[in-house]
Amino acid sequence: MPRVGLIVNDGKDLALSTADTIEARFTAAGYGVVRVSSSGGMVGFANPDQHLRTRGYAACVPAGFDRDLSLAVVLGGDGTVLSAARQTAPVGIPILTINTGHLGFLAEAYLHQLEGALEQVLSGEWTVEERTMLIVSVMRGEQRRWEVLCLNEMALHREPLTSMCHFEIAIGRHAPVDIAADGVILATPTGSTAYALSAGGPVITPDCPVLQLTPIAPHSLASRALVFSDREPVTVFPATPERLMMVVDGSAGCYIWPEDRILVRRSEQPVRFVRLANHEFFQVLRNKLGWGLPHVAKPGNGTAP
Repeated sequence: MPRVGLIVNDGKDLALSTADTIEARFTAAGYGVVRVSSSGGMVGFANPDQHLRTRGYAACVPAGFDRDLSLAVVLGGDGTVLSAARQTAPVGIPILTINTGHLGFLAEAYLHQLEGALEQVLSGEWTVEERTMLIVSVMRGEQRRWEVLCLNEMALHREPLTSMCHFEIAIGRHAPVDIAADGVILATPTGSTAYALSAGGPVITPDCPVLQLTPIAPHSLASRALVFSDREPVTVFPATPERLMMVVDGSAGCYIWPEDRILVRRSEQPVRFVRLANHEFFQVLRNKLGWGLPHVAKPGNGTAP
């Protein structure tokens, strides 16, 4: 019997009721359905007074999720998709994202398109687009104290974000650099339209094999976003005596102490998005962020400006 997964934001009634509909549809078509909560991918924030997360990044994969699943349907907003990426990428399960949230930047389909989307899936009319994932590890000496997968970005800053810090950053074989700023963001191409964009970083198309390093409020006119090969591992040393806060994809993180270092490297296991049509990235930018809209003159009152 073929099997599919169903990842649901069970904190939303709309997602729950839609999940019942989808599960019934797949069951009627002869599929087994493995239904889980998206909360399994919400790692949360580690308490600095307790033992940190020493399990590897694959610990988020739910029971019953394996490479035999044809795909997993994800119901929720963009935060749910970020969580689902951690639950599926380690075992290579493609995800079909159905938006029941707000912006839906990572959504492939919306509720009014649900029937057509399920028809395409059941008839096999879909393709897969792979997106880069990062492995973010917090190291103290040779001990791994915390680790998680990342689809958008890793951000490191002081808590609260009110003063300048120093960060020593080593990218692959290159000489370390010192950045003075309120914080730094290390983002994938997918994450280039998230926090990094708000901090002044460039938009990067998803097919580019690069990462970007973006300072947050840098204390130098020369400190700007840097784009480099995603084959280069990145090590961030907090060159400040106070503890810092690291946040990954907005829903995971922990405190970083002066004796810690953050190791970020590209995962060999990308997240795999189900595409029901040709994914036109510029059109997504236009629809969601207003990028590239034509300039239209505002109606005047007949007087000169």
